[in-house]
Amino acid sequence: MLFNSFEFIVFFIVCFYLYWFVFRKSLIKQNILLLIASYFFYGWWDWRFLSLIAFSSLVDYFLGNAISNTNHKKKKKILLSISLVCNLGLLGFFKYYNFFVESLIESFNTIGYSGGSIHTLNIILPVGISFYTFQTISYSIDIYRGHLKPDKNLINFLAFVSFFPQLVAGPIERASNLLPQFRKERKISFQDGKEGFQMILWGLFKKIVIADFLGNYVVEIFDNHAAMSGSELFLGLAFFAVQIYCDFSGYSDIAIGVARLFGFKLMRNFAYPYFARDIAEHWRKWHISLSTWFKDYLYIPLGGSRGGKRMIIRNTIIIFTVSGFWHGANWTYIIWGLVNGLYFLPLILTGIHRNHMGPIAEGKFFPSLKDFSLIALTFVLKTLTYVFFRAENIQQSWSYSKGMWSTSLFSIPNIHFLAPMPLIILFFTIEWWNRDKQCAMDLGNTPIFIKRSVYLVVFSMIIIFTSNDYNEFIYFQF
Repeated sequence: MLFNSFEFIVFFIVCFYLYWFVFRKSLIKQNILLLIASYFFYGWWDWRFLSLIAFSSLVDYFLGNAISNTNHKKKKKILLSISLVCNLGLLGFFKYYNFFVESLIESFNTIGYSGGSIHTLNIILPVGISFYTFQTISYSIDIYRGHLKPDKNLINFLAFVSFFPQLVAGPIERASNLLPQFRKERKISFQDGKEGFQMILWGLFKKIVIADFLGNYVVEIFDNHAAMSGSELFLGLAFFAVQIYCDFSGYSDIAIGVARLFGFKLMRNFAYPYFARDIAEHWRKWHISLSTWFKDYLYIPLGGSRGGKRMIIRNTIIIFTVSGFWHGANWTYIIWGLVNGLYFLPLILTGIHRNHMGPIAEGKFFPSLKDFSLIALTFVLKTLTYVFFRAENIQQSWSYSKGMWSTSLFSIPNIHFLAPMPLIILFFTIEWWNRDKQCAMDLGNTPIFIKRSVYLVVFSMIIIFTSNDYNEFIYFQF
């Protein structure tokens, strides 16, 4: 079920009514409703995979309690290992089995041996498996580390893992933040409602008006890249950079807004990353829930920054390579992750990878010339990596890059491809204006008639740009 579909509107209204008007006085009934609604929401895509999320949840529920109930260190490690094997085993089979088999066959072929007895399988990737798997893994690890007490209430835990607003594309919530919210009475204030609807409105605008609209140009350019000039190919990458940001952050905004309307507060997942002044700042602001997950459960256990620059470089490269592989079973994603890791090297070697920690152009509307130049450079560097992220294979990424890095890179693109530019400029102007707020639709103390006018214009554009063919969110495939 898609956030940008009529079915979700009906689903949301029914759940909201039952939650606040029928079961408002019973926390247990509210949680049961959320669990049933979440499984219905997930099963709408393919009911057969409900067994996977149920299995993963039950494994970590019982193992979490078992880890907490023993003082034997070796037994704790064994129980944690079982959790990791079960979760990563399911993720590995459904997401990476064919990748490893195909890579193995290609390796055999290069040495003249036919791997004819090895076969790929027609495996469907369960939507959201990468997200809820990481969520349950962090739960078990936190209990093992002694940072978290297990939840004894099975309904609460099942609802936490499957919570429908953030189930299929995040944010990847920590149990320490989300799980306690299932244990206490929840209320919704006027401010919560206003902020929730603002997040949903802006998220839908980013998805439907910006991302889906730009997606048409991206498909046209990538599908016909051999006939495009270098400038048009660069535009295609830039459009994709904006598309994937609006698509993914749009989902996160809607998820956070919907959760707020049910009395929950989810973590922030994006903080205007395209206003970053270097690649390190960009990654502190992009997909924050995943970046911090890798930091806490991989980077720090590897040694973090404790061993000097050599260890920082090693661990950074590992993190980004794994991050690339997390995104998909394709060598293009691994290269994409590796390139992003290599971007960090000059910052780490010069010791400036943590220079830009504060707000940009605080108290000013226009950035300084230096900040603007750094923002533009960071955006271009990030955009160039997307040739690997968007391409279907290494061959296409190479062909696309070869066409872009030609003398036609400095030619004037077809006017047809310049049509989205006013909309993109308007979008980033709005985000820049409100960059100190979590939501760009938070208009603060703006006069009420201006607020209503802006909301009406944004809502009207969503209606105008909405089509009968609902486009899936890009990160559903991860």
